[in-house]
Amino acid sequence: MEWIKQVLSQNALWSLLLCIFIQFISCNTDDLPQRARNLMESSPLIDGHNDLALQLRRIYKNRLSKINLRTINTTRTNLQKLKTGHVGAQFWSAYVMCSAQDKDAVRLALEQIDVIKRMCEDYEELEFVTSSLGIEITKKIGCLIGLEGGHIIDSSLAALRMFYELGARYMTLTHTCNTPWAETSSDDLHKFYQGRKSLTDFGTEVIREMNRIGMIIDLSHTSSNTSREVLAISKAPVIFSHSAVFALCGIKRNIPDDVLLSIKKNGGLVMVNFHTEFIACRKTANISTLADHFDYIKKLAGPGSIGIGGDYDGVTGFPEGLEDVSKYPLLIQELLRRGWQDEEIRGVLRDNFLRVFRDVESIRDQQLNLRPSEKEIPEDELSYTCRLDLQNFQQRSAKASGIQEISISAFTLITYMLSCIFIFW
Repeated sequence: MEWIKQVLSQNALWSLLLCIFIQFISCNTDDLPQRARNLMESSPLIDGHNDLALQLRRIYKNRLSKINLRTINTTRTNLQKLKTGHVGAQFWSAYVMCSAQDKDAVRLALEQIDVIKRMCEDYEELEFVTSSLGIEITKKIGCLIGLEGGHIIDSSLAALRMFYELGARYMTLTHTCNTPWAETSSDDLHKFYQGRKSLTDFGTEVIREMNRIGMIIDLSHTSSNTSREVLAISKAPVIFSHSAVFALCGIKRNIPDDVLLSIKKNGGLVMVNFHTEFIACRKTANISTLADHFDYIKKLAGPGSIGIGGDYDGVTGFPEGLEDVSKYPLLIQELLRRGWQDEEIRGVLRDNFLRVFRDVESIRDQQLNLRPSEKEIPEDELSYTCRLDLQNFQQRSAKASGIQEISISAFTLITYMLSCIFIFW
């Protein structure tokens, strides 16, 4: 009889412990939204890539006077949603389609920078910033510009520097087309500069000049070989502004393990893309699918190598529950549920990117004594003829000037002869 009481007593004890454990888990789960909110209020999110400016061109032809960005509902981004999503700073993409390469890519990029800057000036919720300090001290949503596609600079280091002067703070080296000096991950979409090496000598000069002026190098869209070469030569940390993990979704657009390890060594950052076809290799996914990429990078490269680059308004498919920029807190809740520490979350939200940006600025400041590079891409590496041939420009100008002088002399002589005839007549 005694042993029966003992068993019942032990079972009761285990039942009590089980109830306490279940209640503890339940309480922690119920507390996740508040924990996520507290973290995001103290560490507002910095997102690495948003294509709202593309949609402003596509839908509204950049006519900001026709829309209200606080409540616009034809895009996944508006100011109210950014506030709900606890976004503290946003890189707006100045994107130019590859079909503009060797044509009017520079003009189109200037127009996109113009609409971004006008947008940031028109709304009191936004503030245009160009430095890590600017992000830290603003009380508004910090606006930053990223150039998407190296074809934007038309293989000109002078153009690169002028885009920096206009406020661009990163450049994606390629989009879905090769440039004359770098290789894309999407080598089957366009026929530009096929068969070129992954990073040419001029491409190396682009990297050095970006380090010198303090422009962040973005490796999203580049081939894995281009990424490897850049990581081997860049003095400053680099980013992937909107990419995911190859091991979890094996497409060329994603990052292989050896490059992730190199990112850790470089001190750089992977800002994870939310697009379903990049994280799940299919059109549907959920928040857990996306969180798996965060876990994978954390395990391989460390929590300091991770940020967020949602790619909203640049693609069409997003995980269920993360349909627009207001939903970022749900991802943070999932990471907390998986056991991520508060400091790790703050890094993902903000601190990791700020560290990278500060390091890029530090490398720039260490090179203030260096003069701007005057290197030019060799003409035989370009495949179009609309550029002015500067080497023969002076000779042609002199010849044209001589012809003009002859023409003027002939005109003067004829005028004189006609005057004489008129007088004698």
